[in-house]
Amino acid sequence: MQSKTVIIEEHGGPEALKIATRDVGEPAAGQVRIRHHAVGLNFIDCYQRSGLYPMQLPAALGMEAAGVIEAVGEGVTHLKVGDRAAYAANPPGSYCEARVMPAAQVCPLPDAISFEEGAAMMLKGLTTHYLFRRTVPIKSGDTVLFHAAAGGVGLIACQWAKSEGITLIGTAGSDKKCALAAEHGATHTINYNTEDFAERVKEITGGKGVDVVMDSVGASTFEGSLNCLRPLGMMISFGNASGAVPPFSLQTLAAKGSLQITRPTLFTHIADHATCQQMAAELFEKVTSGDVKIRIDQSFPLEDIAEAHRTLEARKTTGCTILTL
Repeated sequence: MQSKTVIIEEHGGPEALKIATRDVGEPAAGQVRIRHHAVGLNFIDCYQRSGLYPMQLPAALGMEAAGVIEAVGEGVTHLKVGDRAAYAANPPGSYCEARVMPAAQVCPLPDAISFEEGAAMMLKGLTTHYLFRRTVPIKSGDTVLFHAAAGGVGLIACQWAKSEGITLIGTAGSDKKCALAAEHGATHTINYNTEDFAERVKEITGGKGVDVVMDSVGASTFEGSLNCLRPLGMMISFGNASGAVPPFSLQTLAAKGSLQITRPTLFTHIADHATCQQMAAELFEKVTSGDVKIRIDQSFPLEDIAEAHRTLEARKTTGCTILTL
């Protein structure tokens, strides 16, 4: 069996993406073979392609997808042939028609969730889960600043916060994107291209600052984000869309109010099989209950992967983006 697979032979821009035909074998112990119906697109894919997150080359790309299990290796008990399934998992390689991969982070997909939604929601939804439930205690009545609130993670986060009584201040780069975040549950929105977001946050919070900042933008928002926190507040830096955060002095955290900071990754949180499956079950419940709706605003054929990357990096996307097969 063969599969069209997107690979890179060198790090670079979207032009480095190539489509190759690769053999797909049988799953070994602890593995499954899955045939994809839809594939998710994420900023981490761009980081890996560019070399910000270096990979051993040549490499296949893509971290999430949804489809049907075609074969199951020895010892795999939570999935069987014919099951609908979705995942966000290492190793990369989801930009393909079919693949063999470790089974531990592949999750049974409820019938009420489409393959397209499954492919769009796993990495972004599980990221939202660990931001709100596993990084620092956040309770009803707390206030969170969330950058890029109209993006894939952002729109899920807006809905998640609203469903749990959390005040979310969302930033975005246009009035249209701010309106989209508000439509999805953001309590307040800030257009960071027309307003000083740190000043606006102080106004919104009566000078107190927010309990938590969730920042996937990186270099361009980092200092302002620290200035938005209340004393003892938590800065969660979980992405680098504008570039990596430069080195800074730990004394800065002391001077700004004994602040806390963490740089988590999803893959640490889901490394344990049981934890991953539990997180996915809680995410699926958010979606099937109607608390969170997965918005897919862009769809590209697998063959147009370079254009998909260009569109994502140009900040021209809202909600989630998928690849179709």
